[in-house]
Amino acid sequence: MSLKTILITGASGEMGHGLISHLAASGSVRIITIDLYPPEKELEAKCHKVYTGDVKDFPLLQSITATYDLDAIYHLAAVLSTKAERQPALAHRVNVDGTLNLLEIAVSQARQQGRAIKFMYPSSIAIYGLPDLPAKEKAGRVKEMEWLEPRTMYGVNKLYGENLGRYYAHYYRQLDSETRAGGVDFRGLRFPGLISATTVPTGGTSDYAPEMLHQAAQNEPYACFVRADTRIPFMTMPDGINALLKLESALREKLTRPVYNIGAFNPSAGEGYDLIKQAFPEAVVTFVPDLRRQGIVDSWPLDVDDSAARADWGWRPEYDLKRAFEDYLIPAVKRRYGV
Repeated sequence: MSLKTILITGASGEMGHGLISHLAASGSVRIITIDLYPPEKELEAKCHKVYTGDVKDFPLLQSITATYDLDAIYHLAAVLSTKAERQPALAHRVNVDGTLNLLEIAVSQARQQGRAIKFMYPSSIAIYGLPDLPAKEKAGRVKEMEWLEPRTMYGVNKLYGENLGRYYAHYYRQLDSETRAGGVDFRGLRFPGLISATTVPTGGTSDYAPEMLHQAAQNEPYACFVRADTRIPFMTMPDGINALLKLESALREKLTRPVYNIGAFNPSAGEGYDLIKQAFPEAVVTFVPDLRRQGIVDSWPLDVDDSAARADWGWRPEYDLKRAFEDYLIPAVKRRYGV
């Protein structure tokens, strides 16, 4: 059986590390990557070909697809929420124009090959926008079509990327006189905050949780930029990777929507600190809310309704809150820092 060829953008990021390791371990794929920064040597060894470049560089993307027939694209490259607020024009160019470039590449490949090309798109709970804390409390577990009024550039970009994917999957060039074979099989996941024990956080507004953990493991004090009672959904990075792979492998006819909520647990920031203190009794966390960042997090839901993902393709997180800390986060962080 011939190897599947997978293109991964943003491959040197937190999610890229885990995804490449999982795909390489299967032995059934040929991995092509693109990122602004070259990967670590250990990661590069797991890839067939590594490109250092920008998803805004359309000629580079064209040169990749002139060389390889792709089976799937995992479009992980993005400017994350905090940096996106500070540089909104850059965020738009990367998160929107870059996504458009990859969708154009996908549809071109699909038509050349006469078959659907899967396009895996990590979206975010940042696409939601609740107006205030009473509304957030009342909303509870938010469904996919509720509260789609993002208040951040990142959320706006991600919601638009979802709509672009829907267009390319179902309505692309709908006025053409002839329908051509091949199309984009767009599949999106709205990730909650992701917590990794093996890579350092890189600028997400939900990164207060992993930052708290990594600082505690290094015996460094941490000033948390949200209130102790702040609550949003989270999951471990391994569950995030597994969700992407599980959705990618699902039968198309089983899927009832282009984008799915997924969730695992939703502790408050204070509850997270309590769990960290059990493993690192000397950990010192102070809660010093940054009112602007706090406002962003307060606009995200307490939790998400992921019943569609559970029904359509069998989503189940492996890690609840207790197991996430006891079996994954604490042991791995202790190994990382030699505690």
